[in-house]
Amino acid sequence: MIQLTPGKLWGMRRMANDQGIFSMTAVDQRPPIKQPIADYHGVDEAPWEEVANFKKLLVETLQLQSTAMLLDPHYAIPHAIDCLSPTKGLIVTLEDSLFNQTDGGRISSVIDDWSVEKIKRMGGDAVKVLAWYRPDADPSVCQAQKDYVKRIGDQCSRFDIPFLFELLAYPLASDTHQTLDYVEMEEKKSDHVLGSVEEFAQPDYGIDVFKLESPVNATQADGSARIQAIFDEMGRIAGRPWVMLSAGAGKSDFRNILDHAFKAGASGFLAGRAIWLDAFKHYPDWSAIRQDLEGEASDYLKQISDLANDKAQDWRTHDCYGGTGAKFSPADASFRHAYKTGK
Repeated sequence: MIQLTPGKLWGMRRMANDQGIFSMTAVDQRPPIKQPIADYHGVDEAPWEEVANFKKLLVETLQLQSTAMLLDPHYAIPHAIDCLSPTKGLIVTLEDSLFNQTDGGRISSVIDDWSVEKIKRMGGDAVKVLAWYRPDADPSVCQAQKDYVKRIGDQCSRFDIPFLFELLAYPLASDTHQTLDYVEMEEKKSDHVLGSVEEFAQPDYGIDVFKLESPVNATQADGSARIQAIFDEMGRIAGRPWVMLSAGAGKSDFRNILDHAFKAGASGFLAGRAIWLDAFKHYPDWSAIRQDLEGEASDYLKQISDLANDKAQDWRTHDCYGGTGAKFSPADASFRHAYKTGK
């Protein structure tokens, strides 16, 4: 059974609505935004102002329908924190978008001069970390990724802030569709996704919420009992609150994924490109981007939020918290001692 500390409980509540449902929007993407802008301008590095302006526009137009927003410290926080409503949960990303591509697989790292402590100090409600993982990658790569996640879990425990953990499968060098892009892996195997969740569901990693990709390719989420059984197994293995990510899926496909996920016990979503990518395609026409974000993107976000409110599981009722649900009920002395010693 998972025992919630005060800071973790408070952060979890801040990310959700009064029904205990997460309708969260991701604005922390870097390569999927930077690269198209750089390509348009014919430069290697996208102009900082252009990337930051788009992220600020996302916050301005999509926060109304969101329970929380995921921001990055490179662009979104310095340029958009002043327009984020204090009624919304603030999730801050920790991982660098650049990873070490080795022959044996991908190795993740944190953003330079950034930490769990700094996220807590700036008022973040949760720390988000993405780890690329394949159970069949080189054992040394797998171990490096495990150590990386455990270090962050330990820090989140020390600073008493929720750990929101994202897992993504990726193609190895030996796979047919090798790519370094942030796209859903072609010919993804469900066993890779489920095996990764099983590894990081172990208590040593200290994960509070899983942000999970579909265990099947987005176009395969067809409503069938066979596909539902795979989602059900993923939810069972996760063993704690979990939400779905969109991985760039189209609006219709992602809605189908959410149908499966909510039936399997997911407590909502944390999605980005499925919501705003169509609007971004208007770049550099800022007027058209805003119009699309305020129209179609906001309408879609409301639709999937309504779907979540109707069908997703209240995170507080998850079995991992025991029969009484999520709450904090410590012995007074142990509570004060833990905070006094900083443990």
